[in-house]
Amino acid sequence: MAKTILGVDIGSDSLKLALVAGKIVKKVVAVPMPHSLVKEGRVVSIDAMGDLISSTMRENDIHCTEGAMVLPDEVAYVRNVVMHRMTTEQLDTNLPYEFRDYISEDLSNFYYDYALLDAVEEPKSAAKPKKKKSKKSKEDDPLGMGDGMSETEPVEEEAPAPVPTLPTEEEDGMHLMAAAVPRAVIEDARNMFHKAGMTLVKAAPAVCSFIPLIRSAEEASGESGEYCLLDLGYKSIRMYMFRGDRYIVTRELETGLSFLDEVIAEAYGVDAHLAHTYLLTNYDECQSKEYCQNAYNNIAVELMRALNFYRFSNQDSQLSDVWLCGGGAMIAPLRDAITETLDLQIHQASELLPGGKIAKKGNITVQASGIAMY
Repeated sequence: MAKTILGVDIGSDSLKLALVAGKIVKKVVAVPMPHSLVKEGRVVSIDAMGDLISSTMRENDIHCTEGAMVLPDEVAYVRNVVMHRMTTEQLDTNLPYEFRDYISEDLSNFYYDYALLDAVEEPKSAAKPKKKKSKKSKEDDPLGMGDGMSETEPVEEEAPAPVPTLPTEEEDGMHLMAAAVPRAVIEDARNMFHKAGMTLVKAAPAVCSFIPLIRSAEEASGESGEYCLLDLGYKSIRMYMFRGDRYIVTRELETGLSFLDEVIAEAYGVDAHLAHTYLLTNYDECQSKEYCQNAYNNIAVELMRALNFYRFSNQDSQLSDVWLCGGGAMIAPLRDAITETLDLQIHQASELLPGGKIAKKGNITVQASGIAMY
């Protein structure tokens, strides 16, 4: 029997849960996030969030003891890197230094993880570890990011100088997707899940939540291609680019549904919180008003510019399809504006889920579903 895991995606605007058994999504739930409980991707009150997860599970008849969490982009660093072929021990020592230009604080305050993108053999000249590493417990492996990913050891204060990481012309090198996450974030997540009556068994950056969905879709179609996942979020819109299941880059647009709240608030003379309720409930058919249509068009044009820049930077790109997820994917006029502006096929991201669309809220909860499958 497939293991059942609850995927948890904590956004600034809503909490998303997805109960997944193997690759089958059993149930999805999305509930509003209490005001100011999440700021800049960080949970303000661990106890309050744990209680919210627990009460949401109880109210929706969800029973699960193991959970997986989407780590927001604000707290996770993700990079594609090329390094010399080396043993796991050598990689554990060197990987943290790949983030020294991105992380200003002490490198030892972070957990590090990686996925080998190219299947290469260990170099014959590399020294083999004399002893196998002991099997890590769930407590020792906080970034259970799966599929060949393993947590590196913390950087010691007197860590040896890293070996050069750029391969020579004679060496192909190792192509990795590497991640770094603050230890405090993982400890908070463990405590939060414990408060909700669960054990945290997996935690991975948001980009990882799309990988199993892309793999599932390619297995079903027998074809591989380029993927653009547009997360139409509350604070911002993020554009995740893939070639097959290989992550390429993320582009962030500093606009989101909060921009629509502002124009609705101005039109009705209400505060932003009430305006957001108007938007979600389509009060007075506000989603179809001219001021909202203008806002949709502005968002669509910004997306077009970002895509054009990506194509300019990737001359061999043959991108033809875009998948929409997040709260904005539920707003039909916004979807229409994006469809009319972009010269691409527009899809609902829930179509990538095994079996296709599973629920009305499938697009909002697609990352929660994906992280549970990872």
